[in-house]
Parts: sequence; structure tokens; C-alpha cells
Amino acid sequence: MKFILGKKREMVQYYSQDGIIHPATIVDAGPITVTQIKTKTSDGYDAIQVGYGIKKESRTKKPQMGHFKNLGPFQHVVEFDAPIDSVNIGDTLNAGSFIPGDTVTVTGISKGKGFQGVVKRYGFHGGPRSHGQKHSEREPGSIGATGPQRVFKGTRMGGRMGQDRIYTKNLTVLAVDSENSIILIKGALPGRRGTLLEIVSK
Repeated sequence: MKFILGKKREMVQYYSQDGIIHPATIVDAGPITVTQIKTKTSDGYDAIQVGYGIKKESRTKKPQMGHFKNLGPFQHVVEFDAPIDSVNIGDTLNAGSFIPGDTVTVTGISKGKGFQGVVKRYGFHGGPRSHGQKHSEREPGSIGATGPQRVFKGTRMGGRMGQDRIYTKNLTVLAVDSENSIILIKGALPGRRGTLLEIVSK
């Protein structure tokens, strides 16, 4: 199992060896440092905790500095459900662990879109565009709660959209630049530019 953290950059067009254009996203991946190895004996489960990004020591709490010891303050700390015997505390992992052709799962927080109606949020078709339908084109219509006279939980209505944790599976690594810690992944990835991404290949 291979894993790394990175920040999303812009999308580009990638030309493969056979001349086919692929939509791709550039990710500034790693380096990440192993900060803790959790085991079933001490923590109740197996996991590898890693730190990514640089953070000022003055903005880091003292308990966190004690936890990091001499590894340095990190901007992001994430746990991965990975084999714990593959790494040691203090090990550094970078983009070089991935190779072109790897199939990865990318996790990130999607863009926040604020309060949206049912047409944009759920793809409702809206009301009829005929005479006598002045402002009902984008209305949700009846919610069908005439019997109990309350709104059922989970009813699709207008509300906050976006800012969700998105898992994008079965993506392909197109290219890897180990020197500059860059991974090129086929397709679109969740979030805006600068979004923290978790990249896992099993």
C-alpha cells in the first residue's frame, strides 16, 4: 500500500506516448514524515500518522510540539490505515513511491457553493414553462407531507451545498516528477487550488 498527502494545483492537458490527450490534475505531493505508529496494543487499532506542510513553531501548541519531538511542527496531520511494519517514526515519504500506471483513490473536501436551490443542488427539472406559471420554474413543488403535517427528514430541499468529503476512485497516475515532488493524476480531483488531498494506492 502506498500513500501520500498533497495540495491540488491546476488542471492541464497531458499527451501520452501514443499521442492521446488526457485531462489531468497536477498535485504537489509530499514529502510527508511519519510522526506516530499506532498499534492495537497501545491505541486499539493499527494506523500510521504522518505530518505534511510547514507551520510556524509560534503557532503550534506545546503539546503538539512535544508529540512531534524533533521532527518539526506540521501544518497537516493525517492517519492512514496502512501496514505498520512498513515504516518507522521519522521516515520521509515522497512522490517517488508512485509510478505511472498506478491506480489511486483521492480524497478531498469539495468546493463550498453556499445556499443553493433544488435545481442546482439535486438536479430538479423545475415546474412547467407554460402560461400561468410565473415564478415556479425553479421551485421544488409539493413536498408531499400532507398527512403527518411535518417535513420528513432527508427531504430534498434547498440548503448548503458543497464542502463535503469526496472520494474519487480508480484514477490513474499519468506521470511522476520525483525531483519536484509532483504527481500528475488523470481526471478532475475534488476541491479548489490548494486543497489538501489524500492519495492512496492499494
